[in-house]
Amino acid sequence: MKPHSLRIENLSLGIYNNLIPEKLVHDFNLQLDPGETVGLVGESGSGKTITALSVLRLLPDNIRILSGRILYSKDGITTDLASLSMKEMRNIRGQRIGMIFQEPLSSLNPVISCGKQVLEAIRAHKKMSLPAARKKVLDLFSEVRLPDPLLFFNKYPYQLSGGQIQRIMIAMAISCEPDILIADEPTTALDVTVQKSIIELLQQIQSDRGMSILFISHDLGVIKMISDQILVMYKGKLVETGDANKIYLNPEHPYTKGLIACRPRPNFKLERLPSVRDFLTQADNLEPSKTASLRTRQKPDYGSDPVLKINSINVRYPVRNNILGIPSRFIQAVNSISFEVYGNETLGIIGESGSGKSTTGRTIVKLINACSGKITYKGKSLAELHGIELKQFRQNVQIIFQDPYSSLNPKQKIGDMLTEVMKVHNKYRNNQERTIRSMELLEQVKLERLSFQKYPHEFSGGQRQRIGIARALAVQPEFIICDESVSGLDVSIQAEILNLLNDLKEEYGLTYIFISHDLSVVKYMSDRILVFKDGKLVEEGFSEDVFSTPRTTYTKELIASMP
Repeated sequence: MKPHSLRIENLSLGIYNNLIPEKLVHDFNLQLDPGETVGLVGESGSGKTITALSVLRLLPDNIRILSGRILYSKDGITTDLASLSMKEMRNIRGQRIGMIFQEPLSSLNPVISCGKQVLEAIRAHKKMSLPAARKKVLDLFSEVRLPDPLLFFNKYPYQLSGGQIQRIMIAMAISCEPDILIADEPTTALDVTVQKSIIELLQQIQSDRGMSILFISHDLGVIKMISDQILVMYKGKLVETGDANKIYLNPEHPYTKGLIACRPRPNFKLERLPSVRDFLTQADNLEPSKTASLRTRQKPDYGSDPVLKINSINVRYPVRNNILGIPSRFIQAVNSISFEVYGNETLGIIGESGSGKSTTGRTIVKLINACSGKITYKGKSLAELHGIELKQFRQNVQIIFQDPYSSLNPKQKIGDMLTEVMKVHNKYRNNQERTIRSMELLEQVKLERLSFQKYPHEFSGGQRQRIGIARALAVQPEFIICDESVSGLDVSIQAEILNLLNDLKEEYGLTYIFISHDLSVVKYMSDRILVFKDGKLVEEGFSEDVFSTPRTTYTKELIASMP
């Protein structure tokens, strides 16, 4: 083996149920050479993360290595990590093999400053004085391109953006100068520009330090940007391996073809996105052109009056109070934004985190109050709505929230969530009718009727998002705001959700505001697009025009950052 390389041979992992192991990963093989980047791609549940965790022996107690070897080689000495004790593994973790975990915010201690957490990691492995370790942390923060290292040393995780937290995690992972870096979904749910900068940062660090990288993602487009070799996992098995360009341009396995095809294409729109299931179930391995026709649905009538008018709204948040507890400092989240939405239209809003997209959506449904400006729905100002009229507006205009994990009550059954909102808005005559309608809604969003009696924790992310859609539909709305409705979902689940939203729109004549940082998704869904930056509307136009001839430098940068 070459110096500091990693080789996994016939690795099988299993979960123990009643003392009988159920295989989760089957005979997995991997070769990672010095300075090489290997991409591991697959949907949630394919076994990517537990395979990576097995390298560092960080598996949950009920998951074990059933067979195989994990061989780490450095300076001619090869060690089987699967046979080491936990004490011996402590010398490998961080010092020889570093890891960027999938959820950076939950991986950091919320009550300890970022600098102290990285400093603690360094001193756990290196004999270094406190001043020397502190200096190393500041140097690392400079290396990962944080603008003010000393400021970020003293900040807490909750004070940082997603991209900044990811940079802190990268600094921690490379702090002990490991030979191998495992990056588990390091760009999931990040803005395209931040995603691109994180990938470029990892490539620069790899070049400077000669590290090897195992890069894990559910998005083949992202994997291709950074990887030399690609491994495709499906249900715990490797189904395809090879050169990154070859696999992306000429995939052989139906599953790999499905992963590529179900992403919206920037150069044309399909009526329906293909799904991975199409490729796995069809004998002739359908190509995208055979699974769907180009999108030709009827355009909104822009000659009619708009259903929603936003006129110079401003929203600001207090960030500091004076000695009397009165807000003395504010952040301007939305700055004099104006636009209109027409009936049966899908209006897309794109922009980076902090650009004011979600704040605008929440202001429209009156979850946040605007400081100034006017919002009019069907000719009536929202400021003038009270009592029954306000309740009717809340019924007509619904929102699908960004995070399906935090927007569902973990103590409430799905059926109770659906029937409760119907009861609040006096829908249907009794609980029996509401129950029947709830089950119909669950079927409509492709969930089983048995889901009625289940709790949120019993569902995957994609299923929870379907529940959020069903809850929004429960009161028969006319207008729905989709706030990052497919953010962080597997590309195949994302395709199914997008198809579902378009089907529902056609069936019920709905109007959408579709908010996302994923430009290809917004282009696929939208008739017109608004581009937000720093709380301001910087560009607007029909989706094809915005993408083919962007007017502002910022829009051009967003489009150039697309995988």
